[in-house]
Amino acid sequence: MVNGLCGQSMLLALLLGIALLILMLLKTKIHAFPALMITTVFVGAVGGMPLTNITLENGKTFGIINSITTGFGGTLGSIGIIIGLGVMMSRIFEATGAAKRMAYTFLKLFGKGREEEALAFTGFLVSIPIFCDSGFVILAPIAKALSKATKKSLIALGTALAAGLVITHSLVPPTPGPLGVCGIFGVDMGAYILIAILLALPMAVACIFYSRVFLAKKFPRQTNEKDEVTEGMHQEPRSANTFDMDKEKLPNTFESFGPLVLPIILILINTVASALNLKTGVMGVLIFLGQPIIAIGLGLLLAIFSLGRHLDRNTVMMEMEKGMASAGIIMLVTGGGGALGQLIKDSGLGTYMAQGLASASIPIIVLPLLIATTMRFIQGSGTVAMTTAAGISAPILAAAGANPLLGVIACCVGSLFFGYFNDSFFWVVNRTLGVREAKDQLMIWSVTSTIAWAVGVVEVFVLSIFM
Repeated sequence: MVNGLCGQSMLLALLLGIALLILMLLKTKIHAFPALMITTVFVGAVGGMPLTNITLENGKTFGIINSITTGFGGTLGSIGIIIGLGVMMSRIFEATGAAKRMAYTFLKLFGKGREEEALAFTGFLVSIPIFCDSGFVILAPIAKALSKATKKSLIALGTALAAGLVITHSLVPPTPGPLGVCGIFGVDMGAYILIAILLALPMAVACIFYSRVFLAKKFPRQTNEKDEVTEGMHQEPRSANTFDMDKEKLPNTFESFGPLVLPIILILINTVASALNLKTGVMGVLIFLGQPIIAIGLGLLLAIFSLGRHLDRNTVMMEMEKGMASAGIIMLVTGGGGALGQLIKDSGLGTYMAQGLASASIPIIVLPLLIATTMRFIQGSGTVAMTTAAGISAPILAAAGANPLLGVIACCVGSLFFGYFNDSFFWVVNRTLGVREAKDQLMIWSVTSTIAWAVGVVEVFVLSIFM
């Protein structure tokens, strides 16, 4: 009994709540945010939490509504501003062609014969500020031009690009999904960014190997006039001269990379300096500038005044407003996950489940990994999968004394599993590459995303030995 509640009743309520959430996401028109809110209320009510707030003997307020408001506000208080700033910066990247400049830079850096690596690591970096769906549509013409020029498989090149995009989109802040999970677990973002980048590299390498060794042989065709760039749109093949002209219109390399690299460096400096307790003088200033809200805000300002100078004022304002519109949806879903997590924590279910898993000798890290993987397979959205997994597992891992960084990694890795027909990126990749047969679509993208997931799972279990 915790706070007057029975752990078994709350556990049953949570299982029924998860079933209800899945049903709503699959079979109704209810969006993920209200579905999470309904699930939270359902779990609390069925589990026996008071419908109206009450004051406990220790002076704390206890009740379903208090858990929802506390969890929602607490999560967005730490992460909501960062999500808003990040998506505004992503819109400027898209509108100015900075993503394409990054692609050309990596192509030059890797050299002839390593086009798969160049495209994968372009996607790897571009998807940190830009949503992977948009990034793929923006960069796909470069993959097609390379296929035509080098006679390499368009499928292999495009899949390598898509893999790089989805891996960092799923793992590395300031992408909104990982940002939300970091907020729910309350981890240091600089430490997580560093670990996430290191873990993402082997995933990218494995996907490059699959695309180069298997897909290139299975699908050797190059680009042709029937390839589509987006559904319902036709794009003629473009010559090398056309792309040379494009390069001249793009922002330079420093302008393109600067708004992304600056906040990452500042956040990492903050993490290292804080760990070493260097909090005076210049280092004190750098620690302040490396707070995620300040660092990403500075990145946005740099994007506005460097990349934005290629656009007129109205265009810059309009692009940032588009970003703010998309940020609202992300923040609501993230806050919904935080509310569910707070209710699990307040009810004592987190402690109850942690004790149960410990007595069963089951590695605690299996829980967030399993929930995220299952949610990803059932409903398709990686953001919903990782946020839901974080909301449920964060209080349980906290009660068990597990490292929250490992919990964040497990949630994000689980969201990569087997992207198929219910995943929007599955359709973006396959339609852009002109793939029509379902079995080919599964082989090209579902297997690739699962390879990234499998490598991540191995990494999670290896890390669990040391963390």
